[in-house]
Amino acid sequence: MNLLILCTLLAAGIVLAPVLIQRAYRAPRIPEQGTPADWDLPYREARIETRQGKELFAWLIPADQDLGPAPTVLILHGWGGNAEQMLPFAVPLHRAGFAVLLFDARNHGRSDRDGLSSLPRFAEDLEDALDWVAQRPEVDPQRLAALGHSVGAGAVLLTASRRPELAAAISIAAFAHPEQLMERHLRSKHIPRPIVWLVLRFIEYRIQARFDDIAPCRTIRRAQCPVLLVHGEDDARVPFAEADQIHANRRDDRVTLLPIPDAGHESIEAIDRHADKLVAFLSRHIATDQPRFSGDTLPFDAPGSSSCSPADSSAGSEIASTTC
Repeated sequence: MNLLILCTLLAAGIVLAPVLIQRAYRAPRIPEQGTPADWDLPYREARIETRQGKELFAWLIPADQDLGPAPTVLILHGWGGNAEQMLPFAVPLHRAGFAVLLFDARNHGRSDRDGLSSLPRFAEDLEDALDWVAQRPEVDPQRLAALGHSVGAGAVLLTASRRPELAAAISIAAFAHPEQLMERHLRSKHIPRPIVWLVLRFIEYRIQARFDDIAPCRTIRRAQCPVLLVHGEDDARVPFAEADQIHANRRDDRVTLLPIPDAGHESIEAIDRHADKLVAFLSRHIATDQPRFSGDTLPFDAPGSSSCSPADSSAGSEIASTTC
């Protein structure tokens, strides 16, 4: 009888585990309450069709200067975020003469629902937004940049590694490796290590990607454009050491690390103090025509032996539930 009960419980666990994992890592949906007009920004609301036939909610903020097609920055929020939360970034960029596209990833804000969110899906949405915005007459498709926060930052780095038309990228508060991030979270719940391993392998199966292939500390070596890594020195969710880890794995000196003192993971208020550095970076690389780097050559022998392993984690850090 005991064996029958044990087998029944095991079978139930196998059946229910995928459902429970998907519910545990479902992104919270927070619809926008305001608009760019609340920030005195002109805008046009848009719906962007994805490759899966879903639609992304977006705001296109045109450049203020009537000088023809403008350099454009795409902005992507983090896990559980939305386009409205990223509006503070749009203000200094618009003031500097850039057009801006803010959009909600699938399952976020006012975009369509579509299964399980993940870093690869964030990147797919960013790529579909790139394709859409490049067709707008007010946008210069040769001068496109992307800025992302947290999981959105990881998606920006993944996109920069496979879309050569991206001319510049800004990563804000990216984690180094998704497996170390998720393992820290699961271990903080006192889940046994073998179960943690099984959960991680199941998530890789569900998102149809190996964590090693999408880890920012690996995709940074394949980035085909200049990258600015921005990270708060007081980030308790993703320790600053992870920004160092990503930076150490760069392949050339076009990757720059910008530490932000007294800033945490969600320190939007720090934007006003450091917006000039973001604008200066973008102005150098997309405000005027720049020679594009060829991915076939490495101008600088970067520290390729630097570690990019899930084992290199800060076990005591506080990590929010995030599917990568």
